[in-house]
Amino acid sequence: MGFSSQLFEGIGKAFVFDRMRPKLKAYFAKAGIDAVPYSSIGILFWLSILPVAYIFIFKVWGIIIEKSQSLPVQFLMALLAWAIIHGAVIAAAVVLLYSFIDLRIFNRTKKMEAVLPDFLRLVSENLKGGMPFEKSLWSAIKPEFGVLSQEVRLAAKRVMTGTDVDEAITSFTKKYDSPMLKRSFDLIVEGMKGGGRVADVIDRVIDTIEQTKELKADMAATNLSYVIFVVVIVIIVAPGLFTLSFQFLTILQNIGSKLGESGGGGAASAMPISFGNVAIDPQKFKDFSKYAIMVIALFAGMIISIITKGSIKGGIRFIPFLFLGSQIVYAIGMSVGTSIFAGLTGFG
Repeated sequence: MGFSSQLFEGIGKAFVFDRMRPKLKAYFAKAGIDAVPYSSIGILFWLSILPVAYIFIFKVWGIIIEKSQSLPVQFLMALLAWAIIHGAVIAAAVVLLYSFIDLRIFNRTKKMEAVLPDFLRLVSENLKGGMPFEKSLWSAIKPEFGVLSQEVRLAAKRVMTGTDVDEAITSFTKKYDSPMLKRSFDLIVEGMKGGGRVADVIDRVIDTIEQTKELKADMAATNLSYVIFVVVIVIIVAPGLFTLSFQFLTILQNIGSKLGESGGGGAASAMPISFGNVAIDPQKFKDFSKYAIMVIALFAGMIISIITKGSIKGGIRFIPFLFLGSQIVYAIGMSVGTSIFAGLTGFG
């Protein structure tokens, strides 16, 4: 067990350059992960071989055999194809891992912003009770503040090891991409340096944060009509239009085939309109419709996230619901539309 763990860790470290390791460690620390999971990276590398082998054996090897009969050329083509496929799979896995970690960092930041007013309010009460700023800050560390308490506790440890309070706080705020955290603590640090009443500064910061939150809530409520419009487009309009297009394509093909069978002469040859064969495969059109609806749902989810949360990361949970809802409506629409139009036209 120990050997396998060391093996996976060694493989994971092999994919990370030495100059990248400090930055990678700091990046994982933002997500609450103390150490870089090199073992998981190594396991991910071995797991990536499975989809690569499947794609290579069932999709690529046959093409290589058709292209060349020379064994050296086949070997070089196979080696190049494997390298390209494996590189693409690893890149996709890295993108997914980065997206997961980035979303986790975003959620941690939002949790800190949510409890920041309550934390600062407790700091202000401690200051008004006669405590010095450092002790007021450390005394406000409570379990209910979650991530914020953890970060302030780390800043407190830095202060105990000789770092100035303002430097420790500034380092903490720079760690996360949060204008609210940075501006709030910067104002508090400047107020502390200026020698004024820090409690009054904190109270004004709290009022500003709460007003900002109320303004964002009002904006989200105002834009609710746009959100409903986008949802209707994705869930109802897009699947409905693709369903009607598919039925229209099927009807044209059926009419064209019927007229083609009786087009040897007579009334059919005297018609002013000539029906040719429709070259579009209905099954391919149906597959295209599903993928197109998925793309529409993806971008619609991003738009809704930006409207409601101000960021794509904040509302990414909307995307799976739009995916599922649009596909269900499309499947129901195709079933109902096929039965209705088949009855109207008389074609099965």
